Amino acid sequence: MQVYLNTEDAARYLGIKERKLYELVATGGVPCSKVTGKWLFPQAALDRWVEAGLAHPEGFPPLAPPPIIGGSHDPLLEWTARRSGSGLALLNEGSSAGLAKLARNEVAMAAIHIHADGPVGASDDKENVAAARAFAKLTDAVVIGFARRDQGLLTAIGNPLKLKTITDVMATKARLGVRPVGAGAQLLLDKLIGMAGLAPDGFNRTSSAFATGQDLAFAIRASEIDCGIATRAVAASNALGFVPLAWEHFDLVMRRRTYFEPGPQRLFALMREPEFHRHAELLTGYDISDAGSIRFNR
Repeated sequence: MQVYLNTEDAARYLGIKERKLYELVATGGVPCSKVTGKWLFPQAALDRWVEAGLAHPEGFPPLAPPPIIGGSHDPLLEWTARRSGSGLALLNEGSSAGLAKLARNEVAMAAIHIHADGPVGASDDKENVAAARAFAKLTDAVVIGFARRDQGLLTAIGNPLKLKTITDVMATKARLGVRPVGAGAQLLLDKLIGMAGLAPDGFNRTSSAFATGQDLAFAIRASEIDCGIATRAVAASNALGFVPLAWEHFDLVMRRRTYFEPGPQRLFALMREPEFHRHAELLTGYDISDAGSIRFNR
């Protein structure tokens, strides 16, 4: 049975002063929830929070993460995880959130496509690796190449607004669907806006974010928005218009010990099969020539 602690009890349980607990609450540094004006702290979540910060002496076996691929959504990855019998579930919250969960041992892998500073179209070979290296707790990170993907603007059928660039999106006042902060697609959108010298506030943007490219595609089909950033594969599977903007690396990040687990090994095994190549061709918008390659081993 779940036990919820009030502020006084939670501070006592953690062995800290209430003032320090309030500081952690204010910065989002501790798991909690506000109910009818009062903060409640799930005891089980506090236990996981403490365990996530454990220092592991040499020889101490860390807890195995849950069999989940966090991070970004991808149709080919979703099919591969299911078809391979990997037993890995998908939790799609965006690239940055997936990496953070991996560092906290809350997922087994993170699927990422990071867009850092620099011109679009330049090689992004190092951006995903750099993002993984930025997490100090990922001392044994491995980055496995999954695919390169064609990213761009999804539009209604026939691209009725004749959009070609992000500048056109602003000029036509097109209703632009945004993605969560830290999601790879949103990072690409922010980069494109910055490169064009445009003000983010000048766009007719949605107030709420679309978690995945598929969610964004549904909104375009329902005429709720006019466009948004997603992959060619998502556009093709929904019979939508597509304006290519950039090819990107889409990689899987995990700890070294996870790489050798049976579930991930089944996933990687399918990535070497002709069936994987055929499905990538059917979805369109993928270059899988380096699928399964070790791009970084810390």
